[in-house]
Amino acid sequence: MRMTTVAVSALFALTAGTASAQAQDPNLARDIAATCANCHGTNGVSKGGAATLTGQSKTELVRKMQGFKTGRTPATIMVQLAKGYTDAQIDLVAGWFAAQKP
Repeated sequence: MRMTTVAVSALFALTAGTASAQAQDPNLARDIAATCANCHGTNGVSKGGAATLTGQSKTELVRKMQGFKTGRTPATIMVQLAKGYTDAQIDLVAGWFAAQKP
């Protein structure tokens, strides 16, 4: 019983540390968004066939990313890319794009 309590406590501490580390980096959302630039353009303003992300609602962007992540929304590249992000990262970057001016 004591080992289980220690293990759960350790897991909680690691998880809390990761979340607070992400929350403490004021540039994390921007840094994640930068990884989208190859297809979606600088700051999410597309110059080609990919959708412009800037100015879309946070709720809509999260919904779309979760669709790719779970495989509900078929795509060639986004399905694989979305799986690499945590839900917290998706929420963070969606908020960043939603806050940008088109």
